[in-house]
Amino acid sequence: MIDEADGKHGVQSLEIGMGILRAMVDGQRAMMLKEIAAAAEMPPSKAHRYLVSLIRAGLVEQDPMTSRYDLGPFAMNIGLVALDRLDRVRLGLNAIAEMRDEINQTTALAVWGDRGPVIVRWERPRRPITVNVITGTVLDLLSSATGRVFAAWMPKKTVAPLIAAELKAVDVPPELKTKSGIEAMLADIRAKGFATTDGFHRVPGVEAVAAPVFNFKNEITMSVLVVGVQGMFDTRADGDVVKSLLRHAEALSLRLGAHGEAKVPV
Repeated sequence: MIDEADGKHGVQSLEIGMGILRAMVDGQRAMMLKEIAAAAEMPPSKAHRYLVSLIRAGLVEQDPMTSRYDLGPFAMNIGLVALDRLDRVRLGLNAIAEMRDEINQTTALAVWGDRGPVIVRWERPRRPITVNVITGTVLDLLSSATGRVFAAWMPKKTVAPLIAAELKAVDVPPELKTKSGIEAMLADIRAKGFATTDGFHRVPGVEAVAAPVFNFKNEITMSVLVVGVQGMFDTRADGDVVKSLLRHAEALSLRLGAHGEAKVPV
């Protein structure tokens, strides 16, 4: 009979090897042996023995010209297969459902469409007064929290034409009628990591707060948001709503392979 506790011990050498791979992934570039050893917190001689085995398995390769180590073809194949099987929207739906249960507010998920951010799903809270969100709604870039999040992290060449058209057709706060005003707002959003409607919303009495979700390229791929009746929920950075929002957005980004700093749009 196999002891259940023994079955949970695992294989230590495999875990050490995975630690070396993790150090190489975190390094984000080809690395020398001493760099890998330092990142994995082990002597270079020990790291070298594991690297030899990882090379044989195709998980690592070494450049004969520079002696630097990098991820090998099998590691690349594992990553591509994992990404192919990963359903970002399904993961996002789980996140907004969990968030709704935590804060009991309307939560939603948005992705980038042909004409800007689009709501793909929302979750209704268990409270008598709620704000309903219509699936398929295309959100403005300057007057919605989600639009501001996408405008802050999408490439400028993508959002610039939409912002220009929006300024001609939609009423926006006075401070956003100039290029410098818009850039200041977007820089502030990138610094904080989330966006709010700041009391200004196309639908009177509605308030929203949104955060970006990044993919393995550190590019924005989705946005999670919370919508409620103005004055009836806290959108401050240290409030429970924003804390929950940022926690779920970060966890979802990590699940999608994001690492390090998000890409600043150019």
